[in-house]
Amino acid sequence: MTKTILHIDASARRSGSTTRDLSQRIVQHLGADRIIRRDLASALPQVTEDWIAANFTPADQRDAVQRDRLTLSDELVDELQRADTIVIGLPIYNFSVPAAFKAWIDLIARVGLTFSYSETGPKGLLEGKRAVLAVASGGTQVGSDIDFATGYARHVLGFVGIQDVDIVAADQMALDAEAALNTAHKAVSELAA
Repeated sequence: MTKTILHIDASARRSGSTTRDLSQRIVQHLGADRIIRRDLASALPQVTEDWIAANFTPADQRDAVQRDRLTLSDELVDELQRADTIVIGLPIYNFSVPAAFKAWIDLIARVGLTFSYSETGPKGLLEGKRAVLAVASGGTQVGSDIDFATGYARHVLGFVGIQDVDIVAADQMALDAEAALNTAHKAVSELAA
């Protein structure tokens, strides 16, 4: 059994969401001693010039305002650091990830916390974790040339050190929703706990 799961939902829909249903099924299937929830339907702030200035100020030199600007980002990073497994409900919106997920990425990609730079390039600092993406789409086939969501999600998770990424897909729901859901539910049941 997984010790701690970070369960993230990126769908704007709070009800009737395929990815929310799939991500919940995955969380239940995997089991955990502790589940941390993060619902991105409650919009995260965009990165601003003030946030960037605070982020690039050495931690021991930040003033109270700068520390306050980074509070949410610090909380999001902490959630990732505490999790063994990250389950992400990730709908494909217009061939890519929802803006809410991109905002989350911008707030957790922090040099010195989730990745570092070296002479050989960037190195992810969140190694040894697993991610499971619960993906749904209306017409985009996962893994196709027009799927800019799953490749991006894999890349950015790998960038912060999470190389073990599984995808459970209910794709092309507009063509045959029942078949897509059956395939996804079967994939959930086959996930290694």
